[in-house]
Amino acid sequence: MSIIKWAATKELNDMKREMDKLFEEFFSPVAGIRRSYVKPGSGVITPIIEMFDRENDIVIKADMPGVNKEDIDLLITEDTLILKGEYKKTEEIKEESYYLKEKTYGNFLRNIALPSGLDTEKVKATLKNGVLEIVFAKKEEAKIKERKIEVS
Repeated sequence: MSIIKWAATKELNDMKREMDKLFEEFFSPVAGIRRSYVKPGSGVITPIIEMFDRENDIVIKADMPGVNKEDIDLLITEDTLILKGEYKKTEEIKEESYYLKEKTYGNFLRNIALPSGLDTEKVKATLKNGVLEIVFAKKEEAKIKERKIEVS
């Protein structure tokens, strides 16, 4: 049995290299354009969304590249929109044939907390060019009313 000399600097250098790799992956420009991500430890793919106010509506947009409308389920509870479905492979490719593999496939799930004042009976969803757009109408009392106040 041979004796291996232990070097503290090697351990520290290895740890520094791993931390650099972690930060590089997290803050890289590519991370900003990823279409979805896998929550660590959950195995669930989560679509990236944006939600914004448009005068009489609240709009939610979710990136869904390559997803067919038949593969999407939308459910509404009192205050939550549940977006689920599946990213499917269009063709089978052997694992050893890949040079690079960044896309994820499988089931996705996203629970989106909805703001108050939405009319959940008046909701419309469309899928166009890989973007799912969900438009909720606001209830009358939730719409911002503007009036001028005289200054004296």
